[in-house]
Amino acid sequence: MESGALVELPMASSHRGALSPACEQCQEGRKMVLFVTGVCRFRCFYCPVSPNRNQVDVVYANERRVTGDEEILDEARAIGAAGTGITGGDPLGVVDRVEHYVRLLKGAFGPAHNIHLYTHEPNAEKLRRLAAAGLDEFRLHIPHYLWGPLGVSGGAYRAVLEEAPSWGIRRGVEIPVLPEKEAELRRLLRALEGIGVDFVNLNELEFSETNEANLLERGYRTDARNGWGVRGSRASAERIVREMRLSIPVHYCSSRFKDGVQLRQRLLRRAERTAPPFAEATGDGTIVLGIVEPVRGTDLARWADRVVRRTGARVGRYRFDPGRRRVELSAAALRRVADRLPWPAFEVEEYPTADALEVEREPLNAAARVRLGVGGT
Repeated sequence: MESGALVELPMASSHRGALSPACEQCQEGRKMVLFVTGVCRFRCFYCPVSPNRNQVDVVYANERRVTGDEEILDEARAIGAAGTGITGGDPLGVVDRVEHYVRLLKGAFGPAHNIHLYTHEPNAEKLRRLAAAGLDEFRLHIPHYLWGPLGVSGGAYRAVLEEAPSWGIRRGVEIPVLPEKEAELRRLLRALEGIGVDFVNLNELEFSETNEANLLERGYRTDARNGWGVRGSRASAERIVREMRLSIPVHYCSSRFKDGVQLRQRLLRRAERTAPPFAEATGDGTIVLGIVEPVRGTDLARWADRVVRRTGARVGRYRFDPGRRRVELSAAALRRVADRLPWPAFEVEEYPTADALEVEREPLNAAARVRLGVGGT
């Protein structure tokens, strides 16, 4: 029985058959990404994990570096998370940590909080243990050199996928599309159909700061249509989804969809819940606000009081952030008074994330232009 009609999604993504519940939450921005370790023994040449996380044993909840459980729960609340995706590195390398987080999240948000996990390791004992703790779904990353019928060389992956239904857990496969291996990928999909996996996710292979040298060395180039996507990856995936009428759901997710839909929706949700009331939200998921910064040697608390008096900001219409050494208020309100302030004043656009990554800043007065080195007039 075929999985269904072709469904086209934004940003060139598509699928046949029902999406995984976890994927539905991702595209709605309702899934927290819990990065539990950057350590992975597989070391795939195309791994896109950023340099500050790659092979480093750190934990992040979305963009927030965390050291304790409450920070993870706070981040989940900040986006109104309906679920969590556990990733790495390879999470099964720190299975005790993962089990703790699964139980923590289920305990805090209830059994309906959907938790899925990515792993390279076909370890039935570890996955069975996590299923007992409450894990809802796992996604195996089958190495590209094993793509095919999953015979002797891929037997460990086949065994885990065949056994998983007895644990009461959904199981799927998620892999990047290497364009030169389309034939092997088609054979793998036929094998997965025979096993009856719950779904297959095909991701566009993409360049990152970490994998660029490896990809270029192997002859990969960027696709002019897809930003940092690898040339040929999208075309191969589209042919597979369009031509192969499988009885299992197959979903192609483009790199632009991950940024332009999934990430954007999550940012919009976070901005709605965490941005100060005077900040202006943009359609891209960023926020715009005015900031005033001190000069060196300033007593921050006394300085902040002076800024509030000079700008005339009312209670609830400003915020003092001592950690980032700034007073925040409406960009429009700051524009009206910036020229009369002796301290650098800027309009900034930034992400509403824990790291508040800045996209752009515009100087609003002479002190700000001096700070930026563009003159004082």
